[in-house]
Amino acid sequence: MTPITVEEFEKKVVISEEESNCGEKDSLKLGAVLRRFLDVQQRRALAYARLKRGFQDYMASGVESAYQQLCSDITVEFSDCSKQVLEMESQFLTAPCFREDLALLLRSVQNQEKMKLQLTAKIQVLKRAGRPSERLVSHENCRFSKPSGHECVHIQKITEASGTEEAEADAEYDNALKEAIKGVQDAVTTINEHLEEVRYEIAALED
Repeated sequence: MTPITVEEFEKKVVISEEESNCGEKDSLKLGAVLRRFLDVQQRRALAYARLKRGFQDYMASGVESAYQQLCSDITVEFSDCSKQVLEMESQFLTAPCFREDLALLLRSVQNQEKMKLQLTAKIQVLKRAGRPSERLVSHENCRFSKPSGHECVHIQKITEASGTEEAEADAEYDNALKEAIKGVQDAVTTINEHLEEVRYEIAALED
């Protein structure tokens, strides 16, 4: 194969750059897609606010049905948001303006949002269960000998070993909750950094 000259190589590079550059109209389209993406992120933020309020109401009232319906509604909302972002991501991977960097940016946000949602669910599950030493005891399996009393199967001799087991269970619970909360905080930080990148990109495209 005959090696190309420096002049031929430079010519190919120039042509390649010209083909990859977006026109003003295309740049505005890309900016519009990114603005739609920011709108979707706002929808996600509102959904999280609803989920937080709903969980607080559930913890205060104990009404399971309302909380379960809320979780179902939020799941549908997040699914729709993810679907829209995937469609936007695909637009950045097609002509006339191939912008893999923007596609990867949206994909990174998607991954962080998935992690955030999983950890948020984990936090709520842990808080619903409560610390092992503070959980309410159900007496449904106890034997009632008379209306005023019963033989409780939960009564046991308190020993040093049982106390240690309870302390270890509490420590494991506390660590799991702490790690989940930190994971959500880290995801939020990364998402916000990416959103700032998106805003800078919009400004550059629309300048």
